[in-house]
Amino acid sequence: MTSFNAHPVSAKVLDAAIAWQLCLDGDNGSATEREEFNQWLGASEEHSRAWRQLGLLDQRFAIGTGPARRALQHSDESARRKVRTLRSSFFGMLLVGGLGLLLSNTRYLPVDYWLADQRTATGEQRSVRLADDTLVRLNTHSAIDVRFDGKERRIILQDGEILVETGSHNDPRPFIVETRDGRMHALGTRFLVKREDDDTLLSVLQSAVAAHPQASEQEQIVREGQQLRLSRDSLSPLTALNPGADAWTRGMLVVDNARLGDLITELGRYRIGHLGVAPEVADLRITGSFPLNNSDLALKALTPTLPVQIEQHTPWWVTVVAQTPKPGT
Repeated sequence: MTSFNAHPVSAKVLDAAIAWQLCLDGDNGSATEREEFNQWLGASEEHSRAWRQLGLLDQRFAIGTGPARRALQHSDESARRKVRTLRSSFFGMLLVGGLGLLLSNTRYLPVDYWLADQRTATGEQRSVRLADDTLVRLNTHSAIDVRFDGKERRIILQDGEILVETGSHNDPRPFIVETRDGRMHALGTRFLVKREDDDTLLSVLQSAVAAHPQASEQEQIVREGQQLRLSRDSLSPLTALNPGADAWTRGMLVVDNARLGDLITELGRYRIGHLGVAPEVADLRITGSFPLNNSDLALKALTPTLPVQIEQHTPWWVTVVAQTPKPGT
């Protein structure tokens, strides 16, 4: 019998699996799409695991035709209310509990994302003004919970990346951003927090932030122009802020002598489906600015400067590969 104690899959792979499931539902997928899906499925053991886990949910909780499934297809407030209603019922408790056991790690837990107070879909960005006049900008596929009370102002970053510009500096309550790796106490400031697979990246654009790992008494003041990584029990050394760290807030991705493979990974956060790069070109270096609201245009910008070409058979499957030599060359 299949167990819910499966290894977790990444949010990106889970997104792609859900996208493929929606695309192929009801035998609606074309022969080409099904061929591309089979390529995606066989490309990685994690892809196969994500697909099996979605099938397991369909079998155990019958979400394929129910309101929970429909909630997964939409990112609006009404869909979130439907899922919250389910959560209050016995069926909802089974669904939420089963998902928690299935994916086991909060970095990969879709329930936290879908039930968050504020969230963005893949490729979406949004600004939220909080009660204390703090501005929070959510990057692609990001989710936060807001916990303000009489003692503190706390934001819990469940997934993705945010820019924080703190509001009233006369408010005596501490302003804290929390992730599974630790907490960051703003000292009147503008800063970025990004949840990654293994840690949290804190980048300070203005003033300073005090960083505290979740399971350690360490503290590090991170000042303007600095960044560090938090894991549950440690802090990395301070480093200089990456150029263009906040360029995403202006709809751009800025890189300086970056690996092509790293650039493609970052662009992949802004589109649903598979965006890959062939190993033989992944270590090429690239410098430039790329639009995030049109990743197809960003990919086309690679070909004039690098010996690569873009293979795109469907919107769901795109790969950057080595340029094919022209006849006679």
